[in-house]
Amino acid sequence: MTQVLMAAIMRTDFPTVRPETPIRRVAARLVETGEPAAPVLQDDGRMVGLITQKDCFRSALHASYYREWTSVARDHMSRDVIHVAATDDLIKVAEMFLNCPHRVFPVCDQSDVVGIIHRDDILAELIRLG
Repeated sequence: MTQVLMAAIMRTDFPTVRPETPIRRVAARLVETGEPAAPVLQDDGRMVGLITQKDCFRSALHASYYREWTSVARDHMSRDVIHVAATDDLIKVAEMFLNCPHRVFPVCDQSDVVGIIHRDDILAELIRLG
């Protein structure tokens, strides 16, 4: 099998948010872009978390009852983020998706988030190669 690296198939156009971004704005951005998740970055670009559409549900449900959105991204994000390297190969990442329930992984080069890889991107590449 040909070695396919994440740098070659990752998505480079993806939303990011800051820890202090209001959760309503986070939810709207994820819905607008159709992305299931967004890396949470500090001002210096360092990833401090990942927030998913599912993470936004409790606040959205609360807002539907009480007509107020009261939290920010840092209140709901996952802090222990599983990520992949831009130099990781297809098989390694496919196995990671097999063992994790996640739909996306941030792709990092050193400490910078340079992309995002979706589970369906990996599946499509496996189909293309097989």
